[in-house]
Amino acid sequence: MITRTVRAQLVAFAAVTAVGCSYVGARYTGLVDGLLDRGYTVRADFADSGGIFQGAEVTYRGVPVGRVGELRLAGTDGVSVALDIEDGTRIPADTLAVVANRSAVGEQYVDLQPRRADGPYLDEGSEIPRADTRVPLPTTSLVLSLDRLVNSVGKDDLRVTVDELGKAFAGTGPHLSRLVDSGNLLVESASENLPETTALIEDSRVVLKTQSDKGSAIKSFSDDLAALTAELKARDGDLRRLVGNTAPAAQEVDSLLKANETHLPVLLSNLISGGQVTVARLPGVEQALVTFPVIVAGSYTVIPGDGTTHFGMVVNADDPPPCRQGYGTQRRDPADTSERPANTRARCTEPRGSETSVRGAQNAPGPSSGSGGARQAAHVTPYDPETGTLAGPGGTLLEIGSTGGEQSTFGKDSWQWLLVGPMA
Repeated sequence: MITRTVRAQLVAFAAVTAVGCSYVGARYTGLVDGLLDRGYTVRADFADSGGIFQGAEVTYRGVPVGRVGELRLAGTDGVSVALDIEDGTRIPADTLAVVANRSAVGEQYVDLQPRRADGPYLDEGSEIPRADTRVPLPTTSLVLSLDRLVNSVGKDDLRVTVDELGKAFAGTGPHLSRLVDSGNLLVESASENLPETTALIEDSRVVLKTQSDKGSAIKSFSDDLAALTAELKARDGDLRRLVGNTAPAAQEVDSLLKANETHLPVLLSNLISGGQVTVARLPGVEQALVTFPVIVAGSYTVIPGDGTTHFGMVVNADDPPPCRQGYGTQRRDPADTSERPANTRARCTEPRGSETSVRGAQNAPGPSSGSGGARQAAHVTPYDPETGTLAGPGGTLLEIGSTGGEQSTFGKDSWQWLLVGPMA
């Protein structure tokens, strides 16, 4: 017979059990939060359920923060999933909702992965759009894709590949082991020098960007190089003959040098002085090479050799006016034939740019600086091969050319037109 004490204990145990089970059930189903109005609900729009179910866990960065609530169809496609979030949980609105699996068995849950750490935050009635949701790849799609991949590989080809791999790696175990060990050492060294490696990768962007910016130039260079190599290939016979004739020519040059080995050093030594003078006066040499052909052409124009003489009449008297400043030579009677020293210092002292025609040796290009103490001329007026002009006395720009059609016939770079065309 049960005593009163035992009966009271059983009743108390049953009451505690009933209250505990009721509370646990209410907590599991979310009835407590609903009755006490705790937490808030967020809806996420998924393309399909992805295997999620009501009551599944909701995690925020891997920490449980709620449960999956009601699932309902959203329009013509998609599923709207209610996420019941616990009270006090602050989740940024810029969040990715992912249906994930805990294991290979397929225990799905919803993981909230924020893209930022600050607000705004999700609250009651917020929605996560479909663009910010992800579902796992269906198992059927994975199996079908794997099956198609396996069937796409020919059995005979696969058998040959496996046999060849077996032959290739047969007896290479020690070498592969050393290769793996060396790979581990390489990875360790790369980890130890990670800052330097990172800096190298960052700096390589500059090099790659430069290559990208110069892509058109590199392509043009490649095309020109291809054209050059094609031309060399087409001239293969000529090149072979040239190489074949090089040996006799080299022997002749060697004989010439040996025959003059005593005189050649003396000649080269003497040429050094002349070379130094020429280098110091390169502007003047260039001016002479440009002007002299024009003067020669003018001489042939004046006396063409047909028994006549050609003159040009310039109707610009006193324009520009002649230069008189700087001469200072005293005039004397023409009948005075007594000796008198010449005025060697007579020259035009008008400044450059004056209205007069500033002439004199001071306008000629002088030696460059550092040429052994040679005096530098006041003004250098070299010829500009790009524009075809030169600065004359007084700073006036002159253009050397032809007024006839010979230049267009012989070409701009030909000197033949200078011998047959008149002076401009």
